[in-house]
Amino acid sequence: MTPYCFCSSRNTTTSITPEAFLLHNSHLYLSKHRSNESQFFKREAFLTLKPLLSLPKSSLSFLSLRNSRLTHLFAGISSFAEPGGEEEQKHHHGGPETKNGDELQGMAQAFNISSCTATAISICIAFAALSLPLFMKSLGQGLDLKTKLLSYTTLLFGFYMAWNIGANDVANAMGTSVGSGALSLRAAVLTAAVLEFSGALMMGTHVTSTMQKGILVANVFQGKDTLLFAGLLSSLAAAGTWLQVASYFGWPVSTTHCIVGSMVGFGLVYGGPGAVFWSSLARVTSSWVISPLVGAMVSFLVYKCIRRFVYSAPNPGQAAAAAAPIAVFAGVTGISFAAFPLSKIFSIALTQALACGAAGAFLFDRIIRKQLGHLLVESTSSQPEHQDTTLHNKKLGLLSDVAGPKGTQLEIIYGVFGYLQVLSACFMSFAHGGNDVSNAIGPLAAALSILHGGASGTEIVIPMDVLAWGGFGIVAGLMIWGYRVIATIGKKITELTPTRGFAAEFAAASVVLSASKLGLPISATHTLVGAVMGVGFARGLNNVRSETVREIVLSWAVTIPVGAIFAVFYTWILTKLLSCIL
Repeated sequence: MTPYCFCSSRNTTTSITPEAFLLHNSHLYLSKHRSNESQFFKREAFLTLKPLLSLPKSSLSFLSLRNSRLTHLFAGISSFAEPGGEEEQKHHHGGPETKNGDELQGMAQAFNISSCTATAISICIAFAALSLPLFMKSLGQGLDLKTKLLSYTTLLFGFYMAWNIGANDVANAMGTSVGSGALSLRAAVLTAAVLEFSGALMMGTHVTSTMQKGILVANVFQGKDTLLFAGLLSSLAAAGTWLQVASYFGWPVSTTHCIVGSMVGFGLVYGGPGAVFWSSLARVTSSWVISPLVGAMVSFLVYKCIRRFVYSAPNPGQAAAAAAPIAVFAGVTGISFAAFPLSKIFSIALTQALACGAAGAFLFDRIIRKQLGHLLVESTSSQPEHQDTTLHNKKLGLLSDVAGPKGTQLEIIYGVFGYLQVLSACFMSFAHGGNDVSNAIGPLAAALSILHGGASGTEIVIPMDVLAWGGFGIVAGLMIWGYRVIATIGKKITELTPTRGFAAEFAAASVVLSASKLGLPISATHTLVGAVMGVGFARGLNNVRSETVREIVLSWAVTIPVGAIFAVFYTWILTKLLSCIL
């Protein structure tokens, strides 16, 4: 068995005695076959090893979280590239792994912390979830004990749904970044926790419809406040239950579809066929096909453009550094104009968005030049190697297969796209917190309004403390179980690198943003999964793991029916309990 090891030096290849290297760097020594490493250490760790160890170009931050506590919080630039080119990179790029491959088993192992620390974090979160509602204004000021008890229970139901949103849906933003090695799992979770909570608190909607997503006909339940209250709580419990099952198995499902399925089940059984807007339901189910197809097509084209116009350039590293600010300008301008308009006047909003885009492009260019400047200078010396292939490259089509660069050129490209991917992940995480928190706090706020004697209108004002409560639930779910679905998005569908991860993320964000403005039925989760598949298809059909795709598609298909069944069951139980209490 020929062993290999990783060294912190990028440019040196040295032969040393194995005994000396193992003595000083035993934490860096790995067996090629991870499943047999324990036996290997027992037999050969202290024997003379032949041939002499040859140290490849890599960095300390290349190691996974499990293998070294010295791993940097953010993946190092050189961890993105190996001299063998992009196709060899898939065997080495960073990210948490276990002896069973990509499977992440347990919060402690995923974050490289002790089981005692993981248990302490879980206990603190559980204690906060049980005690914080007692200090919230939404618990009910001046109301009787029975109403306060029901309000407390309602807040816990909302927390349960928000927790499962964090466990499942946050992978939309961070899964590809972790899978490609652009972010370590710990850095991704910490970053997402801050941005998800900020997005929920700052961008979360303050007005929601009592009948979520336009699925139920409101007047069918007029005068039936107890039944409606039970239905709202059962919808939260049903959607949370299915999300928890899906998260356990690592299936990325749509939280919106979970709520829709729960509301449909409740409305159909307790309000009749006339209580459901069937046209709205048809639009939602059509997104199962539209979302992944559009996401796959766009990511396929984006990745092909990267290979055609960056990889085939005379100097790929310089081409990547030049293209990155353009991508940042387009992304920041689009997001500023569509998602966060700074003015209601079109011309002013557009001008401000263009200014934000220009500022973002300038800052990003400065960061790239500062962090990768020495590599960009070094890459100019290799430019003559590519001159003889320039004429050939000009004849290449968009769909032509282009060989990936190697060495310094690949290192620059992965460095540039690694930064791009982190930036796009931050935007998606912030936007997700502001958008999907309504799936938990919408029904929660409506149920609280019924308890507190609010008018049975179609719009409910969501208090600020409820927004914060939903944000806290998302962060808690992300910290405890978020790694499960992140593993599926980032590793189990297809192998990702920073260029592939950026193509998938950029495509998904563009499609979701455009579709939301046009009113098209698009699911962010389905779009991202389709985008990751599209990147795999761009490299060949065999590069997409069909068994994982089948599991995911099956979980999509059963989301609405299972949510409906759970909602009917929970509503039956809650109506019995409420009839005894009220």
